[in-house]
Amino acid sequence: MPASHRRLREHGLTLIELLLFVVVVGIALSAMLRVFTTATLASADPMIRRQQLAIAESLLREVELMPFTWCDPTDANVETATSASGCATLAESSGPEAGQTRYGPTNYFNNVNDYAGFSMTGIRDAANTAVAGLSGYSASVAVAAAALDTVASTDALRITVTVTAPDNSTLSLQGWRTRYAPNSPD
Repeated sequence: MPASHRRLREHGLTLIELLLFVVVVGIALSAMLRVFTTATLASADPMIRRQQLAIAESLLREVELMPFTWCDPTDANVETATSASGCATLAESSGPEAGQTRYGPTNYFNNVNDYAGFSMTGIRDAANTAVAGLSGYSASVAVAAAALDTVASTDALRITVTVTAPDNSTLSLQGWRTRYAPNSPD
């Protein structure tokens, strides 16, 4: 077979073609890596987000489990009052009554409304003990009367818990408490 025919049958890349391929692939990979790095840096730290969610869920559950009554639960007419005017001495209002606190030791919050405006910097448990590792977080609670479907705003409260993380990101959860049994402190 003549030499001119053998050359036509040979296949492959020249050194220049191979180097060009490596450069093009390198540039493409570099661009892709830059996109992934930017996306990772811009995303929220999953551990911080999980901590925020755990704090918000815990505080929201605490508030939702409180009684929602016309009168303060210590009032003599708490079980018979059908409106705030039926209270013997102390109708429930937004915010804690004088001396009440989440931390006690004797005069604890005793109604959903008592949490209105509550906030803490550095997460603390109900015994006022700082929770290890959560000093950079803060939480606040807003409680507001709001209608819920067919339930009048006088018989429903919207609870909003907002948690701020050390990176200043915020997470808010909302829950509802209804006065389904107005004459019961439960």
